[in-house]
Amino acid sequence: MTYLWLKAFHIISMVSWFAALFYLPRLFVYHAETADTLGSERFKVMERKLYRGIATPAMVATLVFGFALMSQNAAVMKMGWMHAKLMLIVILIGYHLACGSLMRKFAADQNVRTHTFYRWFNEFPVLILIAVVILVVVKPF
Repeated sequence: MTYLWLKAFHIISMVSWFAALFYLPRLFVYHAETADTLGSERFKVMERKLYRGIATPAMVATLVFGFALMSQNAAVMKMGWMHAKLMLIVILIGYHLACGSLMRKFAADQNVRTHTFYRWFNEFPVLILIAVVILVVVKPF
């Protein structure tokens, strides 16, 4: 029964983390298009609250529940799909940290990228999500 509770909280945390990673770069798109100071300041607050208040706690919870799940079934660490999933999670953590770095550049009024860059940057977590779901459900190797 503990396994199912861990799994449920892992999925809830993961959905929250991805929701934040989908929305934060979208805020960057709008922020990069903003020319007025008041709008820019509003986006800075929104980005900070989303990153620190939702994205990072959701990431930590996802990792904690994920490692707890793996500790319930050590055999899963011998499976190729899990190795691929963990590699994608490491990449996603890097993306999360990159979002934090971009957020700090916006906060310091040092953004040099266009809204077009952020539109493309925003698509990356979708690819990771697709790959992770396929790995977990299909277990191709």
